[in-house]
Amino acid sequence: MNHARSRVPRVAEAAVERARLTVVPRRAQRAPRVPFVGLVSMLLVAGVAGLLLLNTSMQQASFTATSLEEQASVLDAEEQSLQMQLEMLRDPQKVAARAKGLGMVPAGNPAFIRLPDGKVLGKPTIAGPEQTIRISPLPTQTPKRLAPAPDQHRGPTRD
Repeated sequence: MNHARSRVPRVAEAAVERARLTVVPRRAQRAPRVPFVGLVSMLLVAGVAGLLLLNTSMQQASFTATSLEEQASVLDAEEQSLQMQLEMLRDPQKVAARAKGLGMVPAGNPAFIRLPDGKVLGKPTIAGPEQTIRISPLPTQTPKRLAPAPDQHRGPTRD
């Protein structure tokens, strides 16, 4: 029995030790919410501001592109107008009329000089005001009969 008594104090000691060493649940430490909410708010505000700046810059680029397209169409129309004026100035009839207005006349028959022997080839004529070229075409004449002749090979028509 002695053995049972020696065992009891050990069990009692172990129970006392266990009672002292019991696990106490830890208190959960919560992270402060203010810095997290502030960070999320700052990111949200920065994102909205970035989108606003991007949208504004894209609109400005669009306005600039529209303005440049309008300017290009105006310049294209001006180029076409100048091209038409140039074509009118290059018209051979206009050039000939202007030359005639300035007193120019067409050249007569040319002559050529052969250099080795100095012989004149061709019969030169002097250009004068009597040598003119018709610049504008003659007016068209109306036909004497506007209605065609009736076909005489056909028989009378029936109504």
